[in-house]
Amino acid sequence: MEPSPIDTDKEARYLRWIAIYNLSKGILLCLLAIGLLGFLHQDLDEKVREWVRLMHFNMEGRHIVRFLAHVDHVTDQQLKEWIGITFAVSGVFIAEGVGLLLRQQWAKYLVIAATSSFVPIEIYETHRNFSWMKLAVLFVNIAIVAFLGIILAHEKKRAQQLAASTVATQPRATPISA
Repeated sequence: MEPSPIDTDKEARYLRWIAIYNLSKGILLCLLAIGLLGFLHQDLDEKVREWVRLMHFNMEGRHIVRFLAHVDHVTDQQLKEWIGITFAVSGVFIAEGVGLLLRQQWAKYLVIAATSSFVPIEIYETHRNFSWMKLAVLFVNIAIVAFLGIILAHEKKRAQQLAASTVATQPRATPISA
């Protein structure tokens, strides 16, 4: 039984959207990592204070004071680690996006593995400090994992049906008697 073209067209369209979503995340994270490179061997605390002054934030505000206290303790080693992690995660997202755009089977498995690994963290973060944006991201990621799981199950079923129909249509070999 051949899959209907409507199903495969819909699937392809959704896969393209997922690919674009992951590529966008990957490119943004890559740009962030490149931007963080500019802070290496700089006085990060002074740069952030300068930005806070330029934006006319209250320097005595409790959130600003707490943020500046955290920034003051960031070392170059920590910054290098954050940059490395950001580049690595960016590379995973870009690989997922490119793989899905090229309709590679491995990309579907990679997206399921990587996206589902973030779901417990997103649940914890949403529960700990609720925001509608966090909840929306959580639901989008759960929907992506569910959709790709269904796609992979349908593909497996199609492959089994194709294999069964191929075996049924092949002529059977007759034994040669002596």
